[in-house]
Amino acid sequence: MHALYKELEPEWFERIKDRLPQNSKTYFDFIADSTRSIYKPGREVTTDTRSWFQPFANKNTIYTDYSRNISISQKPIYEETFLVEDSLLNIKWKITPDTRDIAGFECRKAVGILFDTVAVFAFYTDELMISGGPEGIHGLPGMILGMGIPRLHATWFATKVQVIDVPVSRIQPEKKGKKLNRKEMLQTLNKALKDWDSWGKKMILATQI
Repeated sequence: MHALYKELEPEWFERIKDRLPQNSKTYFDFIADSTRSIYKPGREVTTDTRSWFQPFANKNTIYTDYSRNISISQKPIYEETFLVEDSLLNIKWKITPDTRDIAGFECRKAVGILFDTVAVFAFYTDELMISGGPEGIHGLPGMILGMGIPRLHATWFATKVQVIDVPVSRIQPEKKGKKLNRKEMLQTLNKALKDWDSWGKKMILATQI
């Protein structure tokens, strides 16, 4: 959070940085079978009252059908809730030899490029054969258990992995929200947030992932 505040409001940040929390944490559940997954808010955490910051995309629910190459995403944004159905994101991946242990699995690092300019760092395990991970990120030969997007100053890491008694009946898309595709949502948000400068751009990027 400090890095994000400093980027968006540097003078204000320097004046009050000692009173701001350094991090904000949210939890999500990722449930998958061989062809589908659902990513949705998990257990709640107490919000630090010292900050007005609300985490980007902290209420998103993302349903992905890898066999049909589609996602259906429910994205609450302020007073509006969007239901976005579109093809999966196009991500160009390069797999590296680097590895790290996450939640008891050895994961290999990959570097992806999203929207031609946005870097995504991901760690996946081929012990779990589902080509997905947090939000709408996908396309690696195994499940993504760790991820970072520097442009958003955000990281995702698995804290627990369950491989038996997985509640696959919960893998269902949400149905409530204003129906549109990714391009139509982008046009709507560009109009609504055009006066928000850097903060608006961060918000728009976060909603597209």
